[in-house]
Amino acid sequence: EVQLVESGGGLVQAGGSLRLSCAASGFTFDGYAIGWFRQAPGKEREGVSCISNSDGSTYYADSVKGRFTISSDKAKNTVYLQMNSLKPEDTAVYSCATGFSRYYCSGYTWDYGMDYWGKGTLVTVSS
Repeated sequence: EVQLVESGGGLVQAGGSLRLSCAASGFTFDGYAIGWFRQAPGKEREGVSCISNSDGSTYYADSVKGRFTISSDKAKNTVYLQMNSLKPEDTAVYSCATGFSRYYCSGYTWDYGMDYWGKGTLVTVSS
């Protein structure tokens, strides 16, 4: 069974940092793209970042460029999202996703081929 489990969320003051983890089980994610998404209360889900385990390329939403860094540890089957300089507007439930038809990040809509989703982890940034 394919499972994605996020962890690392919490409460942090503006300007602080958090590192989120997305641990995959039931498959080896080598070769597939993994995306991070977030959904704030009352807002639609949006793509935050993506990493391709096929070519190592990364992709970021404009709102997080320069502040967030995505990385992948294939040995641990885990993808990380390092979030620095956090802002109150970063407050949201963060989820990771992947799919067996999604190998690359660019050239597609954020959620194209993302068939498997974790339940998410809450990030709250206080002002």
